[in-house]
Amino acid sequence: MENTQQLSQGTNQIICGDALETLRGLPDESVDCTVTSPPYFHQRDYTNSDQIGLEASPDAYVRRLTEVFRECLRVTKDSGSLWLVIGDKYVESEQQGLPWQVALALKKIGWRLRSDIIWHKPNAMPSPVKTRPTTDHEYIFFFTKSKQYYYDADAIREPHVTFSAESRMRGGRGHFGRRNGTPENGKNSGDSNLHDGRWDQAFHPKGRNKRTVWSISLSKSREAHFAVFPESLVQNCVLAGCPVQGLVLDPFLGSGTTALVARRLDRNYLGIDCVEEYCDMARSRLVKYQSKLPI
Repeated sequence: MENTQQLSQGTNQIICGDALETLRGLPDESVDCTVTSPPYFHQRDYTNSDQIGLEASPDAYVRRLTEVFRECLRVTKDSGSLWLVIGDKYVESEQQGLPWQVALALKKIGWRLRSDIIWHKPNAMPSPVKTRPTTDHEYIFFFTKSKQYYYDADAIREPHVTFSAESRMRGGRGHFGRRNGTPENGKNSGDSNLHDGRWDQAFHPKGRNKRTVWSISLSKSREAHFAVFPESLVQNCVLAGCPVQGLVLDPFLGSGTTALVARRLDRNYLGIDCVEEYCDMARSRLVKYQSKLPI
């Protein structure tokens, strides 16, 4: 129960250890939101006996991740959520469909799937493949523990495009302020606001609801020798899924981006990773961030 004692002393800590074993020592219903990206199947060798990703088969990989997220479900509050970022893998030139295999396995153990999101990577690495399209996306799965959950839609709204240069509407801005200026005859028949040219009243003042395709470039870190979790991606998940002063968990913390974003957004964090080098890297990034804050 050492980890339970550690958590009871306060959050905002990084625990170096196996994700499953560490989670088993945490108290029930103590986490508001989990944001994480587990090691991908046969993607990288972290030279640690506890690591996930080097299982003998895709099925074994899915089973092991399912056990980890079963514990995440236990430690999550009824109002809590899980944001899971995961990529696929080709084995002998055949795509495995691992993101959806994992998502469906998590549904079976009690997680409720609310949305699948496409993370489009504009700066994805080029590929020499000539027998299929080059992959430039990964999946983000938004799960909740119960039917009633915390979700702040306003915190992640996007700018409206209807009256912008990006509008696909015929006539674009020409419709704004004109009586009977709706773009499709009869679409909003009977709505006096719209047909009096009051389109401004039909849109949420903070922007449109977040869409399910997020175009976010891969990030780099001076400390890490590989592309890291984009902070803006994590920010979307934390803002939408965790209340201020709530607790954000990342059981595969890596270089510490989830913890760093949580602190910037006035949330608490709990990070777990089995590689000491990454735990040290994450702590270093947090110390540097803390040192720049005004006294």
